Amino acid sequence: MKTSWRTASLVVSAAAVLTLTTACGQDTAPPASSQNVGASAAPGDLGGIDTGAGAESSEAPVGGAGTLGVATNAELGKLVTDELGLTLYRFDQDTAQPPKSNCEGDCAKTWPPVLADDAKAGEGIDKSLLGELTRADGTKQLTVGGWPAYRYVKDVNAGDVEGQGVGGKWFGLTPEGKKAQAADQPGLSTRKDPELGEIVVDKDGMTVYRFMKDEAWPKPVSACTGACLEKWPVVAPVDINDTKGIRKKNYMVFTRPDNGADQQTIGCWPIYTFAGDKAAGDTNGQGVGGTWYAVRPNGEPVGAPKK
Repeated sequence: MKTSWRTASLVVSAAAVLTLTTACGQDTAPPASSQNVGASAAPGDLGGIDTGAGAESSEAPVGGAGTLGVATNAELGKLVTDELGLTLYRFDQDTAQPPKSNCEGDCAKTWPPVLADDAKAGEGIDKSLLGELTRADGTKQLTVGGWPAYRYVKDVNAGDVEGQGVGGKWFGLTPEGKKAQAADQPGLSTRKDPELGEIVVDKDGMTVYRFMKDEAWPKPVSACTGACLEKWPVVAPVDINDTKGIRKKNYMVFTRPDNGADQQTIGCWPIYTFAGDKAAGDTNGQGVGGTWYAVRPNGEPVGAPKK
């Protein structure tokens, strides 16, 4: 098997509708109630192509896969791996019919294409689903179910899935060539954005924001009213038990005086989504007007100027 390519280094989460009657700062979380959960996971840019690639691109070489295998991830299920157990990924901006890669240049440094040269179907892999495409440089790239296969430079150990959901467009490959996704996503959770770091997202993977003109102390007050709410919809209450990675202290719901709606807070700060974000992974609201910023798990704004 060809494994010489490995000699180069690979650099690398409904609610209890609770009217807020106490001041922020209390340590106890609000009582829990049940809520259905939905599904789902900032992009880099390369010639207009949303690659999901961050600034930490590496000169990782393209390489073969050897005998393909199947690993089981606790959250994502079955994933295709190369001979060394590294996860293989697919890119939403590629096509499977016909197979075509739209990851070139810097994108391909962060997401090295998997060569088809020595790829073989191991246990759990249907040989008939394996194929290849010819890239712009003439190399043959492995496809699974028609989808071009890649590795991620930040995956350094067997079983790593650091590339899952990056930019809302990169996903682990299942043995059927489908994109791996957790069956259920919490009402609020976090994801690692290539540029912003760990940020809060809703059940659909949409970025959550804070408005710097709002108030949190001694109680939440939203300064976004009227037409503002059309662009920045409030996040409805989410049960604390339906969150993952969110700080529980001062996780509260308050009732808005302008329209009587209940709104979720993190760290007592009101939270919103942005109508300008069209897909999971978008962060188009970041820094808008110098007053809107993505949210850390403790409620802090990402990248907001220091007061």
